[in-house]
Parts: sequence; structure tokens; C-alpha cells
Amino acid sequence: MIPRILLSLALLLTNLPLALAQQPQEPAVSPPKFPAPQPQRPTDIESQDDVVKITTNLVQVDAVVLKDGKLVTDLTADDFELFEDGTPQTITNFSYVSNVVATPAAPPPAKNNSPKDKTAPPIPPAVARPHDTRRTVALIVDDLGMSFQSISDARRLTRKFISEQLAPNDLVAIIHTSGEVGALQQFTTDRRVLNNAIDRLRWYPCSRAGLHVFTPLGTEATRADAPCGGTRNVLNTLQVLKFIVEGMREIPGRKSLVLMSDFLPIETQEPATNALNVGDGDISDVRTNYTAQLRKVAEMAIRSSVVIYSVDTRGLAYTGMTAMDQTFNPMSGMNGRAPTSTSSQITGVINSTMAARSMAMISRREGADLIARQTGGFLVRNQNDFGLKQIAQDQNGYYLLAYKPSDSTFNRQFHHIKLTVKRKGLTVRTRNGFAGVRESEVPRALTTTGQLARALTSPFGASEITVRLTSLYTNFESGSLLRSLLYIDSKDLVFLKEPDGAQVATFDMGIILFGENGRMVDQQLRQVTLRLTKDTYENGLQSGLVYTLDTPIKQAGAFQYRIALRDQNSSRVGSAGQFIEVPDLAKGKMALSGLVVLKDIPDKPPAMGVASPTGREAITAGPAVRQFHSGDKLIFAYSIYNAALNETTHLPQLSAVARIFRDGKLVFTGPVSQIDAVQTDLKRVPSVGRLQLAPDYEPGQYVLQIVVTDQLAKEKQQVTAQWIDFEIVK
Repeated sequence: MIPRILLSLALLLTNLPLALAQQPQEPAVSPPKFPAPQPQRPTDIESQDDVVKITTNLVQVDAVVLKDGKLVTDLTADDFELFEDGTPQTITNFSYVSNVVATPAAPPPAKNNSPKDKTAPPIPPAVARPHDTRRTVALIVDDLGMSFQSISDARRLTRKFISEQLAPNDLVAIIHTSGEVGALQQFTTDRRVLNNAIDRLRWYPCSRAGLHVFTPLGTEATRADAPCGGTRNVLNTLQVLKFIVEGMREIPGRKSLVLMSDFLPIETQEPATNALNVGDGDISDVRTNYTAQLRKVAEMAIRSSVVIYSVDTRGLAYTGMTAMDQTFNPMSGMNGRAPTSTSSQITGVINSTMAARSMAMISRREGADLIARQTGGFLVRNQNDFGLKQIAQDQNGYYLLAYKPSDSTFNRQFHHIKLTVKRKGLTVRTRNGFAGVRESEVPRALTTTGQLARALTSPFGASEITVRLTSLYTNFESGSLLRSLLYIDSKDLVFLKEPDGAQVATFDMGIILFGENGRMVDQQLRQVTLRLTKDTYENGLQSGLVYTLDTPIKQAGAFQYRIALRDQNSSRVGSAGQFIEVPDLAKGKMALSGLVVLKDIPDKPPAMGVASPTGREAITAGPAVRQFHSGDKLIFAYSIYNAALNETTHLPQLSAVARIFRDGKLVFTGPVSQIDAVQTDLKRVPSVGRLQLAPDYEPGQYVLQIVVTDQLAKEKQQVTAQWIDFEIVK
């Protein structure tokens, strides 16, 4: 939390203006109503969260049907014929699942959020909730197999996809294969996180694709036994894909993986360069042929309900000669003379080069094409826009069918699936098949560490234990840190009573801090024991527990902070996460600390709610929970760093505006208030404010945003913003 002086100021500034969080002339915007899936007939499918279930009672198949490239959504089970290994199957369950959200009428644009206002802060994202998420997409940039030009195109087109094709309820992650795949944690609806990941996409010097789409004639290509590139990079790409599809298994619903690559072949002429263990069935068994392991990735994707779309990022590449190619024979020159070539030799070189490059265009995308077709997706080729709009539209809905398998289905062999449509003029696309292994036979992590890792991976987290995380960036003279308040609903923990009457609960805590591109900055695994006296225990049952942690931050950037708990007495798990942006104060630009928000109760000190691990202090939820009622009065506090100073008075000239959003829509804008610098350390100006929630605000998730303007700074540095989410309850 911010130093206590910030909240103490709220008691001293009795003349602080009170902003009523309501605009009488405009009604508050209600949250959009999402349409339910549209079943064509009653269905008893066990759960549409997992999509692909393979059990003794049920085999589920998802499919997309198109006509002239557009989705067909009005079919019934009678329109389909389903085959397993050529044998007709009776469709016992059927539904159509729509990912299209009805768009509510947009409110009038806010004056301070006009597109013409270049300094307007971005609108905070809506809070991601499992039942609201429509499309889940992993955008995989295979920089291990992309040229310099392709990386540049991927950066540009991915940013365009995020801004034009992404809906507020789409859950997206951007992962590059050369980085640490901890970035898998970053599935989010927050466009700040996504744009931050795009900004850091760089060409990988050891890419197996090289600097150019085609190596110019006369340039020595990367050797197979080089320390980077070649076969090793193919194996690394496959390992990353394996990790990603396995991690996406825990995300509910039908997911999509978009693989962008120049170079993912089925086989290569390069020999293996190191001795690898053989016989364990892992990806490392592959030598020069990748077919078996590509199929393994596809099978894992099927089990995880992931449809793979592959994009040949070379686009519509030119296979002819360019100015960079040397068409002469370098050995024909003698005694310092320029090498020469005959016309027929040059023609032969041109023809052979064009033929080789055309073959390379096909062979280098065969692996990507294979995994796309087997999982029900498709390959985008010869398209300079990467076909991302087409991919997004393909995910707007799907049919979900199921049939009862026979005993022979589970013979551990691969079974081919064929789905046809009786109506003419329609095309259907589904998975090629599945391995005959029961869902119960697929190994799952059950250890304590595995449970914590699973909770830390999911973008929604685990909810068996109710936890809330409030992580705040703050800066002192001694340095910067993240101060985190972790609220735990003590009723979800199992306490054991000791002979002296004390109540004891023990839980394992996993903590991970991911930096840019999924790089792990910090990780901890600790065991926490809470020993509470009778009075403290009774208080904790009513108000919950708050555990405080400080994490020093030595560098600026964007971070994902995740915490998971596992109660040792009940094996229940809970988790929470937060995206944190740490400014680089050394650059001298204005920045804000995190926000502290709590209920303002007159004539009563703010409840900080910090409990020590031993439970000796009073326990109240305070700013860690951020649950309020409509009509409540709130107090918020923060610090302003690097404000410009007047040359005469040596004081800053700052103003602030409070705004409230719901589901990404602006519902309130408060008045502009001036900020007075009341302390000697003008590098860290504290500020507090108050507002009252409108009495007609409906229960749900909201976002409070504070926009600060420095009237003495340069135009591009005048405005900065900070925000925090909160909840209105009945």
C-alpha cells in the first residue's frame, strides 16, 4: 500500500471536494447481455467447457460449416453424417455454440475521450470472467523460423488484428517461440499487455529461416552443425507448441492457436547433430522426419480442445531473381578479373533458382499445414495480410456433436473421423481423428507443485479458495517495490484447534513474477502457517485475512504477478493475478503509483487491514477487497512522480479527474480538481480524493481511473493515468 501518510491526509483535508459518481443528465450504462448458445435441439452434453471429451460414454467432435466462405449456423443433427474409421455413428448429442456477442448501443462519446484528443488515456479493459469469454486465441510468433522481413510484417499485422478484430471478451496471448514460455500466463483481455508483447517482438539472429525469405545466391547458408538454426530450432518450436497446447488444456471452451512461421517442414535433409535418447516417445526422438511429432502436437491439441491455424508468414513471396542474387559463377574469374558467365548459364541459374524457391515455398510449410488440417483449422498461404481476419471470423461459432463409442475405440490406435453434410454447396471442417485413449488415462498433474502450477497458468485462476490480489507500484528514496495485499476468505481454509484454543491453518503459496516476453523475474514457493487466537479467529471469519508481501523491483517494464494458494488440510486451491506497469523514473517523465481505494467512513481512520502471518494484528479486509455498495463514499490515494516544477515558485501545477468504467464503457466523469503539493519531497507528490458511487449502480465489476494532467510539462508528457478495478455488491 502507499505510505500511511497518504491515507492520513484524507482525515486532515476536511474541505476535500466530494464528487458524486453520477451524471443526472445521462443514465448509467448497464452491462451488455450476452446471448446464450443456440442449441438446435435439447442436448445432454456433459459440459461445453471441455468441448472434446473422449470417455467410455461419449466422444465429442466440434466442426465448422461454411458456404462461400461464411459460417452456416442453422443446421440440425439430421444434416450431418458422422463416421469413425468409415463406420457410421449415431449422433446422440448436438448443439451450435455461438461466440458472437450482441453489441449494445454505445453511449455518447465522452468529451475527454475524443479520438482527436491525442493525449487521452486508453480505456481500461473489462475484467475477464470465464462465463463471459467468447474466443480464446494464442498468437504464436515462431521467430525461431522467421526471416527479418516476416517478423516486421508479423508485428504490424498482429497489432492490426488486436485493434480491429479483437472483441472486449476475447482472451488472447501473444507468445514467441524463442522466449521463455512463461508468457503463456499472459492470456488476457487487456490490450496494454498485448501491445506490450507486440512491441517486444524482435528478429531472432539464430532463426532457421535466416535474414531473408530466400538466401541470396552467392551467400553462404547456415550450416546444419552451426550452434543455432537448423534442426535444433525445429525441435525447439515443436517443444514450445507442445507446452502451449498442454497449458491451454485448463482454459475452458474451444480454443484457437494461430501459428505464424516461415519454416516448419515435415522433414529436412539436415542430419541430427547430437545424440538424443530414443524410445521415450518425446519430441527429442525426431531426427530428420518430423511427421510423428507433428502428429503428436496435433493429438495434444485435440485433447486440449485447441484448433490450430497456420500462417505462412512469407506471404505472396517473389521467387524470381533479385538485385541481391549473384548470377555469375564465382570460380570463373581469374587473375583479379571480374567473373563472367554465358547467357545460357545465367538462364539456367535463373530457372533452377526459381524452381528451387517454388519448391521451398511448399516444403517449408508442410509441417504447419499438417497440424492445421488434423486439428480442424487451415493453412493461410500466399496472403500478405496473413488471413487474420478470416481466422477471426472462423472462430465465431461451431457445431458440437457427440456419439457413444464402441469398446474397440479404446485400443490405443489412431481413429479417423469423417463428418459430412447432406446439404449441397456446404463444406465442413473438423479434426482428422483422435487416439483411442480414454480421458482418464491421460496423465494429469496431481502433486502440490502441479496444482499450484496449474492455478498459476490459468488466466481465470482457481476459485476453491476466494483470494483477491491488490499489487501496487510505489517508489521510495530507497528504491521501487511492489507492495501486494492478498485477501483470503478464511472460511475457505480449514483450521485445526490446538489444546490452548488457538486455531491453526497451513497453506502452500506459489508466487511468480513474469517480465517482458514471459521472462521469469522472480519465483517463490513458501509454506505459511496462520496461528490465530480465539478473538482474532472470530474476527477473521467475519472480515477475512490479509497477507502482505513486498517485492523489490530493480527495473522498469511490464510484469505479470501471480499468486496461488493450496490449503494443506483440504487440498483446496485459489489464485489471483495482476498486470503491473513499472515506469522508468530515471527518464524524468511523469508517472503515478498504484491506487489505494477503500470505503470512506467519516470520523473513523481508514482500515488498512494488514495482518501478519502469525495473526497477531487486527484483521480487516480494507483496500485489499475493494467491494462496495451503490451509494458508498470512497476515498482513493496515490503518488505522482517527476512532476514539472514552476521556475519561479518551484511548485508543480497538477490537476486530476476521476472516471468510472463498466465493461469498457465510460459511465462517469468527475470534475477537475487541483492537486496541492503539501510536502517538501516534490519528486513524490501524494494525492487523495473522494467520490460517491451512484445509488443506481448495478452489482458488477467496475474500474476507477485517475487521469492526472501536468500543466507545466511538454504536450506529449502532460497526461498520465492509473486505474484499479472494484466490485459493487448487493
